[in-house]
Amino acid sequence: MTRPEDKPADEKIAAKVLKLVDLVSYQEGAVVSRTIVDEKAGTVTLFAFADGQGLSEHTAPYDALVHIVDGEAEVTISGRAFKLKKDEIITMPANSPHALKAIREFKMILTMIRTSRKH
Repeated sequence: MTRPEDKPADEKIAAKVLKLVDLVSYQEGAVVSRTIVDEKAGTVTLFAFADGQGLSEHTAPYDALVHIVDGEAEVTISGRAFKLKKDEIITMPANSPHALKAIREFKMILTMIRTSRKH
C-alpha cells in the first residue's frame, strides 16, 4: 500500500503548508497510503482508493476516525453500511468489525488513537 519511495513524514511534510488531497495520488486498481503521523499515541494516514477498491472486514483494538477528503465511500461497521462523501466523518469503535469500499474513487484520512477506552 505505501509507496517505498516515500520518506518519513517528518522529512517531507513537517512544518509546511500543504494541500491534503495532493499528498497521495490515485492508482488504477490499487489502494495507496501515506503516513502523515506515526507516534506511540496514534497514527494519521492518508489513503487513496481507486474505483472499486476497498479494505475487507477486519477489527482494530483502538477507536479510529475516518474523514473523507475526496470522492465517496461505503463504510460498514458491525454489519451496518454508511455512505460518506467529501467532508463527512465517521468513528469506527475499537474491536468492531469494519470494512471500506469505494463507491467511486475516494481519499480519506484515518486517525487512530492508540489508547484503551475508559469505562
